[in-house]
Amino acid sequence: MRLKVISVFQFSLLTLSTVSAPLAGQSARPTPIAVWAPKPVQTPAYPAGITPWVKLADIKARHKNEMIWREVIVDDGRLAGEYVSAAPGTKVSRRFHPDTREWFAVVEGEMKVDIEGQAPFTATRGSLVNVPRQTLFDLETVGEKPSLRFVLNVSRAKTLFPRDAGDTAPSIAPPSGTAWTPVTINRTPGSYDQFNQAHLNIHDAAAKNDKYTGGRFVRDDKSEMLVIYGSEKNLPPFDPSDKGHFHPESAEMWLVFAGQIRYAFEGQQPFVASEGDIVYVPAGTWHATRFTGADPACRLSITEYVGNTLLLEPRLAR
Repeated sequence: MRLKVISVFQFSLLTLSTVSAPLAGQSARPTPIAVWAPKPVQTPAYPAGITPWVKLADIKARHKNEMIWREVIVDDGRLAGEYVSAAPGTKVSRRFHPDTREWFAVVEGEMKVDIEGQAPFTATRGSLVNVPRQTLFDLETVGEKPSLRFVLNVSRAKTLFPRDAGDTAPSIAPPSGTAWTPVTINRTPGSYDQFNQAHLNIHDAAAKNDKYTGGRFVRDDKSEMLVIYGSEKNLPPFDPSDKGHFHPESAEMWLVFAGQIRYAFEGQQPFVASEGDIVYVPAGTWHATRFTGADPACRLSITEYVGNTLLLEPRLAR
């Protein structure tokens, strides 16, 4: 008797961008190589509670007349992103994450940021803030308007609070099923490098450099975030048949940080997302992105893996 094996994948001939070991003094460059890759036969489903496109306008409408609110937009069990709104004068007390990095993007308002080892600074619309693991930080919304920030960390990230205020437990409720417990930690504050900096404002960067295109802002063993900045006028002519690429292992999400971005996903009608919108695509799903409109645009590309692999149609090989 023969058994018939049914697979949910089909093998597709694709082009994989790999990186060869650089020679001394040279930077690594991707090397295209033709491969067969398992591509899901059915368009991958979205995790429960996650949709392809969440409009900031709809989020704000749900919190009409509220100045202080928070809402988780994406939590796929690996990475979690939420919007946090705070009234002027609202403070985030001194704290740190023991094993993970927190970064956030300021969409509206102004925030005073104090990160251990860094000079305090004010983050405004277009600012990105990166706080390494085991590094103390505190925040305060300043100015006359509420602040609105998109915060990203790993799912179920833990937060620790220093006990320098005595033996009084934090006033913030602990995660469900836990209780605040006095402990000691051997702590080493995180450091910054060429791929991780404390603060960047994309509008300031673009004003100083008319050829600004962005770059990596977060890179560690748990996630990567790439700033992608530009204008449609500098792109090749639009090709509606371009499927883009897909990722074999990691989902990808974006925060549209300025202007408008066109998205075309496998199995869905194309759409144009605007500043503040959150977009998500599962692993194994074709997707193409493009700046659109007359004004400059920016998207923050967020993935779980560092140097996330892109699987391209053969005709798109470079």
